[in-house]
Amino acid sequence: MTHDPIDIGAPSTTAVPEAVLEIVDLEMHYSVGGGVLGKRSVVRAVDGVSLTLRRGETGALVGESGSGKSTVGKCIIRLVEPTSGRVSFLGRDTTHLSRHALRPLRRDMHVVFQDPYLSLNPRMTIGQIVAGPLVHNGLLRRGDRRAQVGELLDRVGLRPELQDRYPHSLSGGQRQRVAIARALSCRPALLVADEPISALDASVQASTLNLLLELQAEMGFACLFITHDLSAAEFMADWIAVMYLGRIVEIGSREQIFGQPRHPYTQALLSAVPYPDPVIQRTRRAIVIVGDPPSPIDPPSGCRFHTRCPIAIDRCSEVEPELVDPADAGHLARCHLVGPQGEPPVVPVGQPRQHAWGDRT
Repeated sequence: MTHDPIDIGAPSTTAVPEAVLEIVDLEMHYSVGGGVLGKRSVVRAVDGVSLTLRRGETGALVGESGSGKSTVGKCIIRLVEPTSGRVSFLGRDTTHLSRHALRPLRRDMHVVFQDPYLSLNPRMTIGQIVAGPLVHNGLLRRGDRRAQVGELLDRVGLRPELQDRYPHSLSGGQRQRVAIARALSCRPALLVADEPISALDASVQASTLNLLLELQAEMGFACLFITHDLSAAEFMADWIAVMYLGRIVEIGSREQIFGQPRHPYTQALLSAVPYPDPVIQRTRRAIVIVGDPPSPIDPPSGCRFHTRCPIAIDRCSEVEPELVDPADAGHLARCHLVGPQGEPPVVPVGQPRQHAWGDRT
């Protein structure tokens, strides 16, 4: 069954920005195994994801490792070919465009990868790396390359003279800023930021997030922010989609997700986020999820979270819930136990966190 892309943007009484990205029932299945006598299996990495991202908006995809969030990003920018579904970019269906037909659109879509130690060519200078998209798209001002690259480096907080150096001589935070400068050099309409701070020291993570927000305010691009860090998602995103085993299990505005999470999985993730006050942190009770996520090769019947859910009922293992919004408030959840007015189910919590050093209060 085909679903319309989920849109939780501005209310109808306001001017709605242009939709930069629309995803409808996106699926990405990988065939694995085989060999002489082996039987091939299908990994359902992404299984029916629908989203809408508007100009100037930041949407966050969150979830644990293996949830499929990074695969969604790769499908959007066509690093992998989707199995089925539709991806529309700036009103044009790009799902199965040839590489030649897609090439003019790549100027308007760029990506920042997780690890700046791997995403930058060690044989190229910083100036060559940043100038690459400009050269490729014919945007480099003739005879003014050094000044143009210097302006881009300065915009991301780096000294222009660094363009003569190689990536190995820069810190992790500096390398990621180079990657950001390269991604935004052509002023794209869409930036896919795939775990852009997870490989960085904690001391530079906040400055990198602030930089992305400043550049977005200046350039107006849409940003799909992929992360497992809920604190970063809360800081960056206008709306948040929570993924589990290839499916979106909850989606809503930042305030809705953090203020009244409806899905038990979302509630468990939020209960594990550290609280800055150590006194409060020591008394908080976490929602305990037992076991490991099921294999995407053989996902469970019914709700995919029911094998780990502390409040699952018989129906959860028999019937897969739809992603619905009972209160029509732009806050959707895939759970049978959400109330008729969107009331979140009550999930039991564990014991307060115990510390070997005891209570120092």
